[in-house]
Amino acid sequence: MSHIVFLLVPGLHLLDLAGPAQVFSTAADFGHSYQLSYVAEQPTVPTTQGLPLTARLDPPDLGPGDLIVVPGWRSRTLAASPPVGAACLQLLRDHHAQGGTVAGVCAGAELLGRAGLLDGRRCTTHHDVQDELAHRYPKASVVRDVLYTTDDRVVTSAGVASGIDLALHLIATRHGPGAAARVARDMVVYARRNGGEPQTSAMLRARSHFDDTVHRVQDLLDTRFDQPMPLRALAAAEGVSERTLTRLFTRATGGLTPLRYQQALRLERAEYLIGHGTTVDAAARAVGFEDPRMLRRLRARGVR
Repeated sequence: MSHIVFLLVPGLHLLDLAGPAQVFSTAADFGHSYQLSYVAEQPTVPTTQGLPLTARLDPPDLGPGDLIVVPGWRSRTLAASPPVGAACLQLLRDHHAQGGTVAGVCAGAELLGRAGLLDGRRCTTHHDVQDELAHRYPKASVVRDVLYTTDDRVVTSAGVASGIDLALHLIATRHGPGAAARVARDMVVYARRNGGEPQTSAMLRARSHFDDTVHRVQDLLDTRFDQPMPLRALAAAEGVSERTLTRLFTRATGGLTPLRYQQALRLERAEYLIGHGTTVDAAARAVGFEDPRMLRRLRARGVR
């Protein structure tokens, strides 16, 4: 069971909280073992939208596989953000130091900055306060005009709805792109938003187009990336020729063929598995490569 702890600050935006919470809750509905908790310094937390929230005062025991998310709040400046006690900041520091992941949605990056977790790392926030974030934390590398960034288990996203993109990316890296695609479809969220080059998810990076035929083919590949998916089968599923599908796909995705897109999905998932202790040979088999040498070649070439 992985804990997803939302650290609630007075005046938070409901969608900053509800978007990621819905993603992980839906993932749990599909069999991924997540338990969501809501923690604050007071039992009742006011929100910007006027709906008070109930929270627990003590966080659950957390391990390296768990996640703390800080939803953003309304504030004209980051400097005028609500005060947060030392215990909350220490919770963020300790969890990260023990191998856990921390995330900030929108202004939530400010709390990560106060905890010292942005120093030397890439981060982002809402476009209205990007310059201020860079000024307040000069040791951080603020990336502008992207949906989210990840750097050494510190994850940040831009404003409001981008928290959904952030959560889908975490689902994709933990459980594979098929799981993220299934969650997105259930939420009636089309994974088509592009956060710019620093965004690392192959599934989302190649979705910033408007070709429905290609999106449907990508849905198939996202769900079955670890299975053989010959071009003829993909083309037949859409009722087009192989040549037409290749032309449409490469034009929509900026040069990727269906095979290269599938390889990027496999490589991304394999890198996650390897980073968590799986051998290269085992990772290759898990993502669908019959010969581990193919995975080694793709890693050496840096295919994305």
